[in-house]
Amino acid sequence: MAVIAGAWAPNVIWCLRAGPRRFNELRADIPPISAKVLSTRLSELEARGVLTRHVRRTSPPSTEYALTPLGAELLPALDAIVQVGHRLKSARGDGLVTVNEAG
Repeated sequence: MAVIAGAWAPNVIWCLRAGPRRFNELRADIPPISAKVLSTRLSELEARGVLTRHVRRTSPPSTEYALTPLGAELLPALDAIVQVGHRLKSARGDGLVTVNEAG
């Protein structure tokens, strides 16, 4: 769990499942996230070996982020969490589960 710890870290990993993304693309994929928090999460995930950062020598320079093989191994677990969330949302109707209902 420490590998994906931190607000928005699972969302970042999930957004990278389809392939490399630039910083602003990730911000567009996760609208509520601030640039500062996204930058922090990307740095933490890179340090943990979950993603790689590649600076392209273009004008202006652009940076792409992609999952490492370790990061890709997290996708089935995140997919399972998403599937449970969909089932809970369907069962409840409004998507909100109280602590008592969750277990």
